[in-house]
Amino acid sequence: MPIAKPKLLFCLITSLFCLTFGVGCRGFFVNPTLTTITVGPATPSVQQGSTLQMTATGTFDDGSKKTLTGNVTWSTSDVATATVSSSGVVTGVAPGTATITATSGTVSGSTTVTVTVANLVSIAVSPTNPSIKQGATQQFTAIGTIQGGGTVDLTTSATWNSSNPTAATIDANGLATAQSVTVTQTTNITATSGSIVSTAAVLTVNP
Repeated sequence: MPIAKPKLLFCLITSLFCLTFGVGCRGFFVNPTLTTITVGPATPSVQQGSTLQMTATGTFDDGSKKTLTGNVTWSTSDVATATVSSSGVVTGVAPGTATITATSGTVSGSTTVTVTVANLVSIAVSPTNPSIKQGATQQFTAIGTIQGGGTVDLTTSATWNSSNPTAATIDANGLATAQSVTVTQTTNITATSGSIVSTAAVLTVNP
């Protein structure tokens, strides 16, 4: 048993050294490296003139996570649509979408914020019943009515949808393109801004 005390003494000295200098079985303690940044909310939406607090969460190479909202550089892809402060507060400027990015060193993360019209009551799409031949195009417009009776043009900021893309597709600016058809087909065209969806316009596509 005479060896027990030296072994115990060695263990005590080793433990003290580890605690003092940060050395363990895995070596020196190393600060984890930031690998990704997640920007939230995932699908943000803010009314024109209103604000929304964004968050930035960092994930590190050791699997840990940390809130970085106040320690990143915030930027926006379109200040005419939405601005963002140094603390991550987004302000809606005009209807549309903008990419909000949080950056720390060489690592960044982003999400797309949608700015909607404040107090939007309804959306009207026109023309309401157009008819075109295959291969032709039809431009639609979307006019929003806001509380109090004012109107706003949402043609380039609304989200457009065609219920029957085999008859006609529609792009982000409301331009519908008739597809090749063998018989007459119809499709419902709608425009959406925030939670407001327009009454459908019916587009007829002829061979």
